[in-house]
Amino acid sequence: MHWILSFVVHSSSFIIMKTNILLIAVFFLTACSAEKKINVEIVNNSAVDRTEEVIEIAWNSLTKLQANSVVVLNEEGLEIPSQILYNGQESPYSLIFPATVPANTKKAYCIKAGVPGEFPVKTYGRQFPERKDDFAWENDRVVYRVYGPALADEYPSNGYDLWLKKTDALIVNKFYKDDLENGISYHVDHGEGLDCYKVGHTLGAGAIAPFADNKIRVENHYTTVKVLDTGILRTTFELIYDSVWVGNEVLSEKIIVSLDAGSQFNKAVVSYSGDFKTLDLAAGIYLHAELGTIVTNQELGTIAYAENAVSDAGVPAGRNYVGVVFTSPVKEIFQDAEHIAGVTGYSNNQSLVYYFGGGWSQSGFSSDIDWFEHVEEFAKKINAPLEVKF
Repeated sequence: MHWILSFVVHSSSFIIMKTNILLIAVFFLTACSAEKKINVEIVNNSAVDRTEEVIEIAWNSLTKLQANSVVVLNEEGLEIPSQILYNGQESPYSLIFPATVPANTKKAYCIKAGVPGEFPVKTYGRQFPERKDDFAWENDRVVYRVYGPALADEYPSNGYDLWLKKTDALIVNKFYKDDLENGISYHVDHGEGLDCYKVGHTLGAGAIAPFADNKIRVENHYTTVKVLDTGILRTTFELIYDSVWVGNEVLSEKIIVSLDAGSQFNKAVVSYSGDFKTLDLAAGIYLHAELGTIVTNQELGTIAYAENAVSDAGVPAGRNYVGVVFTSPVKEIFQDAEHIAGVTGYSNNQSLVYYFGGGWSQSGFSSDIDWFEHVEEFAKKINAPLEVKF
């Protein structure tokens, strides 16, 4: 772990007898004994506990089941939340559900025909034409947004905005409505959170852009946006940027962003097309004009940042946190007056996967160190995915 301090300008436990273990096993098998059922085993080979981590299973592995008539049971035979993904199409694409598997253990789950129960909706996203084409999305932990065409003259940027919240309720519709109709600004904390993060023409909280001539080529607003899935466990959408300039060349970018319930991080699948073979991309974080703390680990592919959060009314709101996690090799960690970013290579028409996210000292992270450790632990989980066995 590499630390940089920078002044930046601009259960109670239960003893279970063997007989009880056998009873639980028998109950699980009985609960999953219907004809239309599939038993799966989730294996955690890592040294890190995985708690309600969203598992995805391709629908072509579940062909004996019918969409909208599927339930998932844990080892105790209790139904847990699940969501069928369509990836913007009419036919099912995959099934997701949250798995809790302690380090170096495995857990059994049953997928079977049935009527799904009611569970809280924990993710959401949509375009807000009433707010200058913002596209905003959230889960039970945090809110993000990206600027659209109606803001072309003010903020022509592909940077991600970060909203801080201290409630697990979905708030983005309420915040926009209160601001637009009642004059209650979401830039001030009224008890649930606020937007105090400034983006401008930067990468903001973890966006990506071409890197050429030792400079990050921050892009303009998105051209089109399409929601692919939104539901109780995951929201996924597609952004198209059709005018990405690199020197005299104009490239096109497609980025698919997904956010899972309970996660601080978004998954981003990025692809560029145009007249080139390879190029460098930089994903990073805007450094605001205040004391911030940067932590980087080039080998692990992580960048983490902590800074003061202050409302538009000038009221201190603790510390806000941002992080970027790469899945491809990081060539260098680049820093200038505005950004800290990781640079990675890219080949034409391929897909590059990375993660970006944020947090708040008033919602789950009591100190900067807690956030820095969370970013590195998240990266280790990405490098050791849970294994699904049928």
